Amino acid sequence: MQRTTTGIRRNKRLGRAALCASVLTVSMLGLAGCKGGAAADDAGEKASGKGLVIGWSQRGISGSDWWKTLVEGGQAEAGKVGARVELLDANGDTVRQNADVQTLITKGVDVVVMNPNDPLGVGPSIQALKDAGIPVVTVNSSVDKSLVPDMFCYVAEDQEHTGSLAGEVAAQRALEKYGEKGEIKLVGIGGFPGDVLSDLRFNGFMAGWNRIMEKHPGVTTVKLDTKYGEWKPDKALAPIRDVATANPDLKVVYSMSDVMHGGIVQGLQQAGLWGDGIIMASYDGGMGAIKEMVDNPKGPLQADASNQPWDQGAAAVRMAVAAIQGDQAQCPGKTKYIDTTVVTPADAAKYYVPGDTYVRAKD
Repeated sequence: MQRTTTGIRRNKRLGRAALCASVLTVSMLGLAGCKGGAAADDAGEKASGKGLVIGWSQRGISGSDWWKTLVEGGQAEAGKVGARVELLDANGDTVRQNADVQTLITKGVDVVVMNPNDPLGVGPSIQALKDAGIPVVTVNSSVDKSLVPDMFCYVAEDQEHTGSLAGEVAAQRALEKYGEKGEIKLVGIGGFPGDVLSDLRFNGFMAGWNRIMEKHPGVTTVKLDTKYGEWKPDKALAPIRDVATANPDLKVVYSMSDVMHGGIVQGLQQAGLWGDGIIMASYDGGMGAIKEMVDNPKGPLQADASNQPWDQGAAAVRMAVAAIQGDQAQCPGKTKYIDTTVVTPADAAKYYVPGDTYVRAKD
C-alpha cells in the first residue's frame, strides 16, 4: 500500500513537470527544467533520508525516561541520515494525538512515526494519513489489526523472546545455587491482571526457564500465582512482601519491569528474604539495574532482559526511510523486531553507561 501511494505521489510530481515543459515558452523551459531537476534530486535525496521530514506522534514523554529515550534514539538516527524530526507529544490523550497527526499532515511531513496511545482510537489518524498518501510506521505499541493493512511497519522488541533470555539465565543461576534436585519456588510480578505486556513477558520467561530445566528432571518448579504491582514501585511492595512472607522458601523472583525494582527489594527485605537466598531477574535494561549488577555481582539481581528503547527509536526512523523508498522487504510481514539482549553481572560493566537511562545495542 505504501509503495503504491509513494509512487503515485512521485508520478504526479513528474507529470506536472512534464506538463510545464510542454506549454511554457522557450525562455521558461530552461527554468522549468531546472526546477524539475531539483525536484527529482530532492526526491532522490529523501529516499536516502537526506532532507526527509519525519513527523513523530508520541503518545507521551513526560515522566517516562523510557519514552524519552525512544524519541532520542529516533532523533539521533534521523540526524545520521540527514532527516529532520517534527515531534508532537499527545501526553496520553488519544483525541490530542489524532489532532497532532492532522497538524503533521498540514505541515507537509513526508512520513509519520507514531507511538499510538490507543490501538483503535488512532484509527482516524491512520485513515487521514492514508488519504494524504503519507506512510506511517508505528513503534513500541501498534495499531488494531483492522488498521494494520494501512501501516507500513511496526517496530518493537519481541517481548516473549526477550523475556525468555532472562528466564534462561535465572534457571542457570538457580541450578548453580540450589543444585539439580529439589523444589524451586518462583513468582513473577507484572503490571495488571490480563494486560498483554505482563502475559508476554512472563510467558517468555517461563519458556526460557523451562528450556533449561527440562534437561534437569531432578528439579521441580513450583510456579506461584503471578502478582501485580501496576508498574509502580510503591504498588509492587505489598504484593511481593505478602507472597514472600507466606512462602519463606521462595527462591526466584521475576520482575516484569525495572520500574518496580525498588518496591520489590523493599518488600523482600521486609519479609527477610532479600540477600543470598534469593535470585532475581528483571525486564527493561534500566541503567540503575545494570549499575546494581556492576556494584554487587554476587547479589540477588542476576539478569536483566533489555528492550532497548533507543534502538527501537532508531529502527523506526530506518523503517520510515524504507517506507519512502517503498521497500517493504525491509519490514517483512509489517513487523520489525529489534535484536535484544540480557545483561548479567558478567557483562554488566560493558553495558553500563552513566549518561544513559537504558541499555543500547553493542556494535
